[in-house]
Amino acid sequence: MILDSEEEFTFSSEEDEASDDERQHFEERIDPAEDTISECDNELVQAPVPKRAKANQQASNRQSTLAWKTETDVDMVPLTVRFRPARETGPQLSSVDSHSPMSLFKQFFSESAVSTLCHNTNAQAAKATAKGCKYKWTDVSISEMYRYIGLLFYMAMVKVSSISDYWRQSSVFSVPFPATVMSRDRYRIISWNVHMSHPDADMDNDRKRGTREHDRLFRVKPLMDTIRQACKAIYHPKRNLAVDERMVACKSHTGMTQYMKAKPTRWGFKLFVLADSSNGYTVDFSVYTGKNNFPTGHGLSYDAVTSLLDLTFLGSGYHVYMDNFYTSPKLLMQRPVCNEVWCMWDLQGQREGLPSECSGFGMDLLYL
Repeated sequence: MILDSEEEFTFSSEEDEASDDERQHFEERIDPAEDTISECDNELVQAPVPKRAKANQQASNRQSTLAWKTETDVDMVPLTVRFRPARETGPQLSSVDSHSPMSLFKQFFSESAVSTLCHNTNAQAAKATAKGCKYKWTDVSISEMYRYIGLLFYMAMVKVSSISDYWRQSSVFSVPFPATVMSRDRYRIISWNVHMSHPDADMDNDRKRGTREHDRLFRVKPLMDTIRQACKAIYHPKRNLAVDERMVACKSHTGMTQYMKAKPTRWGFKLFVLADSSNGYTVDFSVYTGKNNFPTGHGLSYDAVTSLLDLTFLGSGYHVYMDNFYTSPKLLMQRPVCNEVWCMWDLQGQREGLPSECSGFGMDLLYL
């Protein structure tokens, strides 16, 4: 996995809010077995013990329970957390009612969300015509917007050389369906003006560019938040979950598009996704907007997991699988994660906060 910077792999010391005892154990590599003072040493050495050595000794005594075990030590199996989902797992739709493809689609693109989309699109078109754009505009309705969205899905599945080819009639390879939905010119005019947020609000957000108040996802948030809420509302995941990245293909110059060599889709927007491992259903997702936008200040991998693991929505006793990019002692010791969720993770030995014995190799651990 190719990331923007090595900064995404480690956490700075300023971001580590652990206690002094934890810092001495994890960062200074204190070994409790080597940091004790025998009675003989006390008799021979009468000089006062330096403050730092005394602090190290006290820390090692308190942290002896965190020492690494050898292969001869007996494994202690931790208590299993009982699986208590907040709702019954599976689809939350009534099995009695019949559901058409359109009704299921409207669970994610509700009429209220599409109505907001129409309102903002009409406002953007009025603003464009006021500036002198030379085309005739009639306000788009909810039903017409649904047809427009349907054409977008159709074009994503049926590929031709250019947009105009979808309305070409003179070729043997003509595509007759789009012309039955709307005209080519109408499709183009809607595409020029489609807007998810209000244009006046966009201007207010653009004035904040370069500050912390600026929201890089402001233009897509009205529809994005609706889809996220729908993902949670109509399905409750089963016990096994996975956290990973997902790429949405795009090569536009937005400042947020990423290049990931190891992914099937190399160019696009990077999403952090929480998915049901049994069927791949997207439970929740967040969009990566830049390496400096960390809400908690603990780094990208920490924030990506904690923002997706909403235990008030999920419940307790879940098993979460993730790769070594997301794992760190800071995350796995974070309450309520460590008390309510089992995490199966691939350990990266170079992670800050791990003992030196782990450097240079990886391992799989099950952590409660």
